Amino acid sequence: MKANRPESKPRYKRVLLKLSGEALMGGQGFGVDPVMASRIAEELEELHSIGVEVAATVGGGNIVRGIAVSAAGMDRVSGDYMGMLATVINALALQNALEKLGVHTRVQSAIEMKEVAEPFIRRRAIRHLEKGRVVIFAAGTGNPYFSTDTAAALRAMEIGAEAILKATKVDGLYDSDPLLNPSAKLFKQLTYIEVLEKGLRVMDTTAISLCMENKLPIVIFNLLRRGNIKKVVLGSKVGSMIHA
Repeated sequence: MKANRPESKPRYKRVLLKLSGEALMGGQGFGVDPVMASRIAEELEELHSIGVEVAATVGGGNIVRGIAVSAAGMDRVSGDYMGMLATVINALALQNALEKLGVHTRVQSAIEMKEVAEPFIRRRAIRHLEKGRVVIFAAGTGNPYFSTDTAAALRAMEIGAEAILKATKVDGLYDSDPLLNPSAKLFKQLTYIEVLEKGLRVMDTTAISLCMENKLPIVIFNLLRRGNIKKVVLGSKVGSMIHA
């Protein structure tokens, strides 16, 4: 009888997964789809089981997007704070899905709300990761005018993550939206400068600049293809990579 083939060694020991709020929406038009939250949690549990330290940030676009409500006439600062609170709802939903699988999880919020989440404390976050807990960062940076992309880049650097895994609904980084343009070109690898020069809107320019200054790679991949998160962490050629 042939022995089971050993699991490949993970390429990254500590990663930060950047999820959009829409990722948790699943097939619904609004809010959190428990089925989708459970599926994402199952994939994170797989990473956890092979010893990868996992952190995550999640957007709030499935509930409210600050820049959208401000465009409709609301004060931008108020809209951004509403968006930050939406990310806390999503973080709690993902935490619930993970803990149902037996994965110890902590939510850390940039806006203090001690009844539902810990305040963000860098050293505590790192300690949670070292103890094998998944840490979910909520409420962005805690400041208006900064996106969850920027929050993801900032938190990834603060905890010493080796890569940002940017989950999307397409197969990587394209020169235009492949859902609207079937002829869109897929880039497998690009430098930070090329992303900025081409105006590719994978993450905002502040986030890309932060990653460039600190040489933090970004991997863009299709979250809808089950198993892709683990493939990226194991070093498979999945999606697109932005690096130095």
